[in-house]
Parts: sequence; structure tokens; C-alpha cells
Amino acid sequence: MKPTVVKIENLVKRYKELIALDHFSLEIQEGEIFGLLGPNGSGKTTTINCLLSLLSFDKGSIEIFGKEMTPVSYDIKRQIGVIMQNVAVLQELTVYENIDYFCGLYIRDKATRKQYVMDAVHFTGLEDFLKFYPKKLSGGLLRRLNIACGIAHKPKLIILDEPTVAVDPQSRNQILEGIQTLNREGATIIYTSHYMEEVEQICTRIAIMDKGRKIAEGTKEELKSIIKNTETITIAVSILPDTVLEQIQNLEHVERAICEQGELNVSCCGGMHNLVEVLHVLQENQIAFGKVYTTLPTLNDVFLEITGKALRDKEV
Repeated sequence: MKPTVVKIENLVKRYKELIALDHFSLEIQEGEIFGLLGPNGSGKTTTINCLLSLLSFDKGSIEIFGKEMTPVSYDIKRQIGVIMQNVAVLQELTVYENIDYFCGLYIRDKATRKQYVMDAVHFTGLEDFLKFYPKKLSGGLLRRLNIACGIAHKPKLIILDEPTVAVDPQSRNQILEGIQTLNREGATIIYTSHYMEEVEQICTRIAIMDKGRKIAEGTKEELKSIIKNTETITIAVSILPDTVLEQIQNLEHVERAICEQGELNVSCCGGMHNLVEVLHVLQENQIAFGKVYTTLPTLNDVFLEITGKALRDKEV
């Protein structure tokens, strides 16, 4: 097993009457891209702020790189890069000056810092914008500058909080590819996002939290296996008698069968040959059908099933 980079044990954080973190525990191993998911108000932001020692907590412990994390753990903080959702750059400095400034907070040697800054520039594709001021950059370029400032000092642990919010598809793809490159080069990454397809694409392991607790954890395959709906079959039909619908509903692995507006939707739980069995029922009853397709559950399906579909308004 690889070394543990982040270890959170039994963390409790209260804001007066509100319990933001309720005995929350988490371990992240070296080399992971770890997705931390949860609806608004689940405690993700509080977890990150406690992890960075920006917030005190009421109970529990946090270790990073095997050492206790405290507000004065500067040796640990030098090895962490943070890219938060809100772009945090200095408007009065150019692109190059911004990256140099943030890198200089950790790297004192001028020659080394210059090399690190240019590495970050090349990594984020900002070569043509070095003399631009932030107000002249597009949303995607601003995000890339934000990332360059956060990773220029070559941290071993990188925390990315919603890094692709409000960017165009091209910038999003470049950011995601960049995150995977950083990981291949040795960085351990904590990634939060509301874009489930991104998490499914890049994260090696995922934790879902709600109301300050961890409610599920595992690979995307492991998480998908915990929900009832393992396959959805959709078939275009012109007419489907209730008796035939009942036969489909009574198949061993069918959880639910609904026919509306000329479309049969069958939700299955387990089973290896669900489509074959449903089509067999239709053919036996001489039911004409058209387009047929099946879909497997997505991470979004998992997220909604275990956290609910009610709207959340506020992040904690």
C-alpha cells in the first residue's frame, strides 16, 4: 500500500447550532486523484478549510504527510498547492508577475523560481499572455492563470475546488488533461466538482459526503454497484398492453417498468441478460418495437440516489 498523504480522523466542526462536520474521517493515499463530492451544505468547504488549518475544529485530528497539521506547519504548507473556486490573482500584476509572486512565497532562490515560473507558464499554455493583466483575460485563461499560481512551486499535494466552473469546453479539456499530467508527475490531488462527468473521467477514488458525514466511498465502479438501478433499457413501442407490461415487470431483475408516450423504460437491478429477456417478452407477444438502447448508471445517478434530489442552497 502506498503512503498515506492525508489522514482525517473523527473530525467535528460546529457553527453554534449547526454541525458542519459530524465525526468525519478520510484517508487519501499518495498518487491518487481523489474526488470529494457532496451537495451544497454537505461540508466540503469546511473540510478543505480545516485541512488547510484555516479553520479550527472541535474534535478530531488531521495529518498530512504523516505529520499533524497546525496553523504553523509551514513545512507542510510549502508542499501544498491550493486552487480555489474563486479566482485569486492580483489585478495590478501581469500574468508573469502573478505566477512569480505566488511562486516566490515558497521558492526564494531566484534562478530556481524563474525556472519554476516558466514551467508553470508552459504547463498552462500561457506563453502568449505573459504581459497581459488579468482583466484582459477570458474566463478560461483566468482559470489557467489561477492554476499556474497554485502549482508553480511544484507542490506534492494539490487541492482543486471547482477549477472548471464557467469555462469553455476547450479550456475545460485542457485543465482536466493538465490535472492528469500533474498526477502522473507525482502529485496527489484532491478534486471537488459538481460536474460528475469530470469526476468520473479523472478520479481514481471518490468520497460522497452529506450533512457533514461520509456516506459512500470507493472507485466509480464500487459506487455504482451500491445503487439499485444497474441498467436502464429504453425501447420505442407503438402499443403495449398492460398484460405485457406486467410480464416485463415480473421478470426477475426488473425493478420498474413504465410505458409512456410510446417509450418503454425498464429499470433493472442486477442480471446479465436483461435486454434479451425483455425483448423475448415483446417477441412472444408479437409486439412491434423500434429503437432499442441500454444505459448503465452514471456517477450522477449514484450521487442523486444517495443524497436525494432536493435542491440545496448554501455551501458549508
